Formats: sequence, structure tokens, C-alpha cells
Amino acid sequence: MTPPTPMPQPPGGGTSRCDVLVIGAGPGGSSCAYWLANAGHEVVLVERKGFPREKTCGDGLTPRSVRQLEDMGLGHELTTGHRYNGLRSHAFGRTLELAWPEVAGLPRHGFVITRKDLDGLVAGNAAKAGATLWQHTEAVEPVMDGDRLVGARTETRGDDGYSGVITARYVVVADGAHSRFGRSLGNQRNRRLPQGMALRGYWASPRHDEPWIDSWLDIRDGAGRSMPGYGWVFPLGDGRVNVGVGLLTTSDTWKGANTTQLLEAFTRFVPESWGIRPETSLGPATGGRLPMGLSVGPRSGPSHLVVGDASGTINPFNGEGIAYGYETGRIAAEVLNEALSGGGPGALALYEQRLEERYGTYYRVARGFVRAISRPEVMRACTYAGMHSRPVMEWALRIMSNMLRPDEVGPAEAAYKALVAIARAKGGRAAA
Repeated sequence: MTPPTPMPQPPGGGTSRCDVLVIGAGPGGSSCAYWLANAGHEVVLVERKGFPREKTCGDGLTPRSVRQLEDMGLGHELTTGHRYNGLRSHAFGRTLELAWPEVAGLPRHGFVITRKDLDGLVAGNAAKAGATLWQHTEAVEPVMDGDRLVGARTETRGDDGYSGVITARYVVVADGAHSRFGRSLGNQRNRRLPQGMALRGYWASPRHDEPWIDSWLDIRDGAGRSMPGYGWVFPLGDGRVNVGVGLLTTSDTWKGANTTQLLEAFTRFVPESWGIRPETSLGPATGGRLPMGLSVGPRSGPSHLVVGDASGTINPFNGEGIAYGYETGRIAAEVLNEALSGGGPGALALYEQRLEERYGTYYRVARGFVRAISRPEVMRACTYAGMHSRPVMEWALRIMSNMLRPDEVGPAEAAYKALVAIARAKGGRAAA
């Protein structure tokens, strides 16, 4: 996978104009830029760093991500990554191999590809579709016209960056979980909603080409306490594995948890056959925070939309963010295409509506689940029950990976409907 070729830059200090300015070339921004450019609109995509660049992530692509990448014409490029069949879960001395469930329109496999390789590939694909990609270009200040965001002042962060002003009819904010630009517009995370913390590193391993991604559901800290999260080992197929821990910070009990110590404890817990030892480490681990469940807002304004991690779209059930970046970027592009094709700024109200239709109920159920498992005794009971019943774990995988069947009601769908009813009942009582 080769990084995109830098686009020719206009002279610094000038003004550039376009239909849509997209700030951030991660999954959400690059997806949005691709679909808008593919529809024939003039798009400028700016990225603070240059490709290839490191990004803290588990590097696992689920079938939802694979589907979005295939739709963007990148199916062939994915085959250079490591293909896997599903999830291998471990807890309480038991192991279950769970193939990805069958869902119409989705593949039954995933890939493990480092974000260092993947993000440049997807951004380059947007450029091939017609978007102008400016790397090493940071959007440092909004350009406003009253209450409307009409562009950004940018500064170069490299020889090929652009310093100047970019104005646009519409702007998409896609600058990630920390979203400096979003915060400058007043965006905030709802602190009552769940957030995760994750830390990962790379190790050389003799089991680098396993056909599963592995997840340990009963992780403990150095003192032996059960923690609300999971540990993973994802094979890259090139001699390396991605090893990490994810932790939910849903209550004050866990907000002071040390993920570095948790990762160290987890690497000692992983079976020796993986070869995860200090001498096989390929560098220091890196981490970050994961805003979940549509926890960041507002997600739209009179002339702008916010997508991906910048809008807190990570799935609270499993910590997956890549697929939801691609999906929300695509939804934003569809809405902006309607606005640019005659619908005008009023069409932007459709974005929140479509997010609610796609994710609203599902994320409310997921948030309730997260609150429940933040209690160690509940986490242990759920994990123990699941690991002793393959059908239950298969249902759980279907629900937690958001691979429910819209046209069929099986056990997982029935269980999910029951959870929806509980969530709605609790919501009604809270409102009362």
C-alpha cells in the first residue's frame, strides 16, 4: 500500500474556494470526500499530518468496514492485509471460536491492516475520485459569516502544506476524537455518556498469521481486580501482532485506571505461545480516548456537519470506530449532495435525522449495556454465562458487532428487541 501523492499546492497566504471543505483525512473525512467527489462536487480534504502516519488503533476491520471499503472500490487493495474469519473469545479458562454471522450485504470475513497503511490508501482513493488532498495542512481557526461556518484558516505543517484561507459552501469536521477544530466551534462531549480508553503496541510473534482475532473478556489489573473492558491480540500476518487493552470509563471507579499498567498485566497473562515478551516488543505502546455512542455534539450547524470520532460515533458495545467513521462520512456526503443539488442549507437537518434512524436506538441499548458491565460482578456473571453457551455468545457477537438481520428475526434479534423494550421503559421512567 503506497501513500497518496501530494497534490500541487497553491501559493501560501492565498484563498482557495470549493464546494465542501473536509477537515481531517481519517476514515470519516476520507469517506465523505470520496463520496462527494464521486458525485462530481469540488472537495478539498486537509490533513494535519502526512501519509503514511501512525494512528493508535486495534487495526481490525470488521465486515461492516470491509463493506464500506469495497463500496469505495478498494476491495482488491484489502487483500494485501491479513484476512481473518471471526472472533476467538477467551475467559474463565474457556475458548470459543465465533465466525462472523451471516448478514445479507456483508462479507463473512474481516482484515487486519495497520492504520498507518490504511488511512493513506483511503485518502488517496478520495484524491483519485477528484478530491484535492492537502497534507501537512492544519485547520487552525474557523472562518465564520455570522453563525455560519464558511471555511478555515490553515497553517502548513510541512513543505507541501498550505497556509491560507479555504472557503466553502459547506464544511465537514472530521478531525478525530480530540477534534481541536470541533472544540473551537463549541462542540463538547456529554460526560454522562460512556467513554473508553485504549492502549496498544506491536510485538513480533510466531502466531502472527492466525485466522482469528483474539479477545480476552476477563482482564484484570496488576492487583487482580476484574476490569470493565477487554484485551486483544490481532494478527497482522507479517510477523507482527497488535496487542492492546480497552477500558470503559463509565463511573468514577475506573476514571483513574492506569492503562499502561493494565497492558503490562495483560501481556503477562497472554499464553506464552504468542511470544509477547519485553524482548519481542517493537516499540512503545500508544493510547487514546474513545468517545462513544454519539456522545459529542452538536453534530451539525447551519453549514457544517461533524462525522466519525469527532462526533463520538464509536460503538459502545465493542469499541469499534472505523466502520462508523466510514458510514457517517458517507451519510454526511449523501446529505451534502442533496444540499448542493438544490436542497440548500435546509437539507443539513437530514443528517441528525439519519444518524438517529441508523444508530439512535442501537446506541441507547449499548449505553445501557455499558453501564451494567461497569459493575465487576455483572461483567463476570455475563462473561461466565456467555462462555458456557456457544449460542449465547453467537447471539452476543451478532448484537455487539451490529450485524443484526433487518429482514429476519432469530434468537439474537429477539434478544435485541427485548433489550430495546427495556431501554425504552427505563427511558420513559427517567423522563417521568
